[in-house]
Amino acid sequence: MRAGSTQSLIVAAQRPIVLDALRLSLISTGVVLVVAVGLGSPLALLLARQKFPGIGLLDSLVDLPIVLPPAVAGLALLLTFGRRGLLGTPLDAFGIQLPFTTVAVVLASLFVAAPFYVRAARSGFLAVPRELEEAARVEGATEWQVFRFVTAPVAAPALFGGAVLCWSRALGEFGATIMFAGQFPGRTQTMPLAIYAALESDTDAALSLSILLLA
Repeated sequence: MRAGSTQSLIVAAQRPIVLDALRLSLISTGVVLVVAVGLGSPLALLLARQKFPGIGLLDSLVDLPIVLPPAVAGLALLLTFGRRGLLGTPLDAFGIQLPFTTVAVVLASLFVAAPFYVRAARSGFLAVPRELEEAARVEGATEWQVFRFVTAPVAAPALFGGAVLCWSRALGEFGATIMFAGQFPGRTQTMPLAIYAALESDTDAALSLSILLLA
């Protein structure tokens, strides 16, 4: 079969390197999305509604992973969670090692992708008319009811857009992942890493993964 032909790409898509990378990418990005939405929504609401000393610094820190080169982000994670890192040392004392594990894949993707959701969610919350929320409170709604039935529905388009951006960024993450999680098939080798690994030895697998990534 000619390399790059439709039939050869279909065959290549069934190889372990492709299937394992696809499975790991879908699972890890799913976890990233859930965590980003769960933790990012309260943070975005805080940034949109509250004013206190240091909020400007917090706002800048949220943007930091976006502007950091991916390799630097991976190094920062290693220095933080590595065996001799700031948090890695106490974790190692309990027998917990994060670098070069599947958890490291999730952490690396979360670090670089979550800010995209937080930014979009913050903009969405800022666009919610405060008058609508005040009217709901006057009618006796609790803060949770105000958020659930007023704030969240109005901000929903921005929240959805941010979630899509976050998931897409996590799916395409390469630099921080290879630095912090390494290149271990079935354990840390996501689709972008598998493409890089397959380029020299299995062009069809690399093309199949690229098509899946773009789809």
